[in-house]
Amino acid sequence: MPLYHPASRRDVLQAGAISLLGLGMNHLTGLRALAAPGAAVAEPRAKSVIYIFLSGGLAQQESFDLKPDAPMEVRGEFKPIRTRTPGVHICEHLPRLAKLSNKWSLVRSLTHGNSDHSQGHHVMLTGRTDIPLGFDPSKPKKSDHPSIAALATALLPKRKDNLPPAVVLPDKLVHRTGRTLAGQFAGTLGAQHDPWFLEMSPYHPKHYGAFPQYLFHHERGFETDDALQFRAPHLSLPQGLSLDRVMDRVSLRNSLEQQTENLTELAGDTSFDSYRQAAVSLLGNKKVHESFNLDKVDPKMLDRYGRHSFGWSLLMAKRLLESGVRMVQVNLGNNETWDTHQAAWPNLKNFLLPPMDQAVSALIEDLDASGQLDETLIVMGSEFGRTPRISSITKTALPGRDHWGHVQSVMLAGGGIQGGRVIGSSDKIAGYPASDPQTPENLSATIYEALGLPRELMWHDFTGRPQPVYHGAPIPGLV
Repeated sequence: MPLYHPASRRDVLQAGAISLLGLGMNHLTGLRALAAPGAAVAEPRAKSVIYIFLSGGLAQQESFDLKPDAPMEVRGEFKPIRTRTPGVHICEHLPRLAKLSNKWSLVRSLTHGNSDHSQGHHVMLTGRTDIPLGFDPSKPKKSDHPSIAALATALLPKRKDNLPPAVVLPDKLVHRTGRTLAGQFAGTLGAQHDPWFLEMSPYHPKHYGAFPQYLFHHERGFETDDALQFRAPHLSLPQGLSLDRVMDRVSLRNSLEQQTENLTELAGDTSFDSYRQAAVSLLGNKKVHESFNLDKVDPKMLDRYGRHSFGWSLLMAKRLLESGVRMVQVNLGNNETWDTHQAAWPNLKNFLLPPMDQAVSALIEDLDASGQLDETLIVMGSEFGRTPRISSITKTALPGRDHWGHVQSVMLAGGGIQGGRVIGSSDKIAGYPASDPQTPENLSATIYEALGLPRELMWHDFTGRPQPVYHGAPIPGLV
């Protein structure tokens, strides 16, 4: 019987994620056709996505939505500069991005209202504003919503070489207290669909910023720590699996052979099997190995991206996409690096904006020069923005801004996005959307649409209940 019989259109679409049906990505064309019988089948706008996440909360007033005419207690210390796009101004400390404004667009009205770090991370990493029942701000749980990267892991094509579709680097998002932030994992989708975490700087967070050049502490300023290194990643398996991290194909094989009893117990465990295959693929893929080896990168390219963890991470992301990975989430700064409660202006000026401006602009330039920008969607955002009013956390601390989920600015480039556009606006103090409010659901839908996932597509949670991929419509006006 044909898989795509017209009478079974509804059943097929509601059967769940294609990976759970045992289908391949080649069936997505059929699913898209069934979603609109007789219509032309839309191809994905992008081959890949880079989601740049700025943990801690980028201040919209100090980056992409300055308010120079606001009262002193609102506007802050930075001045706006012109971009290449007439009428669009951004922060003076983002000069490289300003020159590339014809290649990127802004959403200045993204809103969700969650001003807690844990909830904000969950919201922006999953693309879901609603907080799941039983949410625990101190740890990830099986009842969390799946992250965008986890859904990409489940829904994007399973390559013949078993290379994982989605990767997160350079480390998991962990607070300095040791608390791993929720929203990064597969949650109700099942741990077998956790994205791969390539930990190239897997240190217990105690510093902030782009080491070594821009390592700092929010209160003390510049710091040094010779123990920090950016290295070829350890391959981290999903929580609950007992297989140790592996460094090469031989050690992986030997490790597996030595764990006969474990293998017997896990013979029916699909998560173990899929991650074993992916580990072999990562370790045995020459292109992936080359992408991990920054020693072979042209020194001029390293200088352009920046010889710091922000630059290395985005360069690694680009090389992984060239190796066939479809989605890379890049965490520019662990330990809530962008949480500028105090000394906001010196820390942003000296440690945060320069390496971000350098690395992100180099990524856009390189992708554009190679013709890859049109097929690579870049998204950059945080868990929330910052408060309109400037404040001090203590009488002696230099001023900053507190958490603010009601509005933030998000930058998008490539993947069919038209450059030089501004979607939505905030009010006079950058406190709330003034026009065209957009939600995390709209942002995640923009990512899914760019990757060609049908809007009717469903996936099954671990209880067997069907769940929609889309919870909103793609942001209008970007394409």
